[in-house]
Amino acid sequence: MSNSFFRAIENKTGVSMEDLFTLANAISYADFTDESQVRKIVRKVGKLANKPVNKELEDQLTNSILQKGNSLSLSDIEKML
Repeated sequence: MSNSFFRAIENKTGVSMEDLFTLANAISYADFTDESQVRKIVRKVGKLANKPVNKELEDQLTNSILQKGNSLSLSDIEKML
């Protein structure tokens, strides 16, 4: 894909492509049955989305993700936030 495409995404979202690729890579290889990994991903998505994730919300999201296990996608996490 062209650099202008990535720049357009960065401009629209305010998130660098490097950060998005890092997150996508982490999600690709994550074990969604491991609570500590799930919590890290929830915090990363919240930070990138510039959405505050308090302890209660983190607990709710983590429990929901753990119940879904490996059938979870980045889109699912974004919808939860």
